[in-house]
Amino acid sequence: MTRTVATAAIRAAALTKAGTLVEALPWLARFHGAVVVLKYGGHAMADPELQRAFAEDVVFLHYAGLRPVIVHGGGPQITAHLERLGIPSEFRAGLRVTTPEAMQVVRMVLVGQVNGDVVRLVNDHGPFAVGMSGEDGGLMTAEPRTLVVEGEEIDLGLVGDVTAVDPGALNALLADGRIPVVATVAAGPDGQTYNVNADTAAAAIAVALQAQKLVVLTDVEGLYSSWSPDGTAGELVSEIGAADLATLLPSLSAGMAPKMEACLRAVRGGVPQAHVLDGRVPHAVLLEVFTDSGIGTMVIPDPSEADRSEADPSEAAPSGPAPSAPSAPAPAEFAPTSGGSA
Repeated sequence: MTRTVATAAIRAAALTKAGTLVEALPWLARFHGAVVVLKYGGHAMADPELQRAFAEDVVFLHYAGLRPVIVHGGGPQITAHLERLGIPSEFRAGLRVTTPEAMQVVRMVLVGQVNGDVVRLVNDHGPFAVGMSGEDGGLMTAEPRTLVVEGEEIDLGLVGDVTAVDPGALNALLADGRIPVVATVAAGPDGQTYNVNADTAAAAIAVALQAQKLVVLTDVEGLYSSWSPDGTAGELVSEIGAADLATLLPSLSAGMAPKMEACLRAVRGGVPQAHVLDGRVPHAVLLEVFTDSGIGTMVIPDPSEADRSEADPSEAAPSGPAPSAPSAPAPAEFAPTSGGSA
């Protein structure tokens, strides 16, 4: 009897696994060979179990025939290091004011510490990940970011806007079967290094690579329809079009606005889908990419934009800044440089 019960349990578990694989089949076919840009951050970057789950997701995508690109920030790690050095952290409208002194720490932590940590996580499963920064190979060009809040111009120091992306180095790595891991610092025309918001950088890279998906990991389930004064959330928005998101964007919090702004810029730049997912859920990336129900919030182009993108991807580059919250204005226009295209 024990053996019969055990055999039945094993069979049931196997059927469940088989059903999951069958459900994934159409998505495997659809996204085989596609570039997927993953913005890695939030709690998923701090919790060891979630770190391992994220790395497993990335390697699964790679073995499944997709071409993942990881773009990461490292705000908590930067703040912790600045505190150890006795350098105060200042934020204005959700953005870190980056002095030349702080910029040295930002660059050291993002490129020297966090980037290497993410590369090692992925490479525990094989020699796939290659670390780089926005400065390498002229990947990202930036200029000083200006910020106006309630009519007052705010000096953010060495915070930069992405103005151009040359994806040549990324394309070379992808062609070689590698997984690029990008730290979000960028060089300006003046040779200065700038601290770039990771959400903004991920969107710019997704547009330049003509990615099929942009996935932004965060610490909430997705975009909610409303928030009450007591902090109670409304319904989770599972899907939203670009025009509706542009209308909603000015009302979003300083934390959510850059993420949804990045999704909006991506789909208006020709990326068919952009997602905001709860990175606190293990294997959130696989749940989104390979299941029928998906999770989080998906942003899609409006019909006219989607038709234009399919007709000619080169026409999908943003023609101007995307609408944004007053506290977090849209970064300057970004587009692939003439030196590289997907």
